[in-house]
Amino acid sequence: MKIGISTFVTGYAIHPAVLAQRVEALGFESFWVPEHPIIPVQTTTPFPGSADGIIPDHYSKWLDPFVTLATAAAVTKTLRIGTGICLVPERNPLHLAKEVASIDYLSGGRFSLGIGAGWLKEETEIFGANYARRWSWTRECILALKELWTKDEAEFHGEFIHFPAVKSFPKPVQRPHPPVILGGMAKNVCKRAVEYGNGWLPNRVTPDQVKAGRAELDRLAVEAGRDPASIEISIFGQPPDPDLIKGFEDAGAVRVMVRLMAMPEQEALTELEAIAKKVLR
Repeated sequence: MKIGISTFVTGYAIHPAVLAQRVEALGFESFWVPEHPIIPVQTTTPFPGSADGIIPDHYSKWLDPFVTLATAAAVTKTLRIGTGICLVPERNPLHLAKEVASIDYLSGGRFSLGIGAGWLKEETEIFGANYARRWSWTRECILALKELWTKDEAEFHGEFIHFPAVKSFPKPVQRPHPPVILGGMAKNVCKRAVEYGNGWLPNRVTPDQVKAGRAELDRLAVEAGRDPASIEISIFGQPPDPDLIKGFEDAGAVRVMVRLMAMPEQEALTELEAIAKKVLR
């Protein structure tokens, strides 16, 4: 089982360079950060999994994930880095293709693109996306990204995304491209992962749900003519519970990211050491 760290990087917490170096030195496999560019002041969308539905204040304070991960990559050598998750409907596909390829190139092929379509309706709409059709837009975006990553001259003509033949370099180090891992527990997440992804990245999930998801991924992959082993399951944002991690492993997951909350440097390093003692074998 691969064990990574997921965290919220903010302006008041430990610097990502310091944190990433220690994460690597302790023997963690990967380092993942989420994305919310903005949080609208007025919202009616309830916060998922919360009894009161209120969005935590720190959600408006996260650093940009690509800048954060590039910083982490610059001071590490083997640590895998990833978005958990990138809000695809809020990004231009031409810019996103360049960002992903650049960070994969600069990190020497260590980047994974965890993606989602977003749950905060007001945020999605501020960026001009159609919330009701955000997954359809996301699918087209990923297909367009693959064209840009794998062809010297790429063009795309879909329902939502259109661009003529363009050149976009550098190409990613990983071939044919960095892994695209679909986040969340949406009804069609397994179908989407098999169609255009390389993995599934749930967070609010149990080992039994992961076991069921693994079976569904295997079934759909065989039907689509794909090797089921080409679609990995990674579990995001979990407590440092060895028994829970073992449960996820037995259910078919290959990676678990343990959650580290945003906190000042010394507190974060102390907590990270404690997590390592609990979960690293």
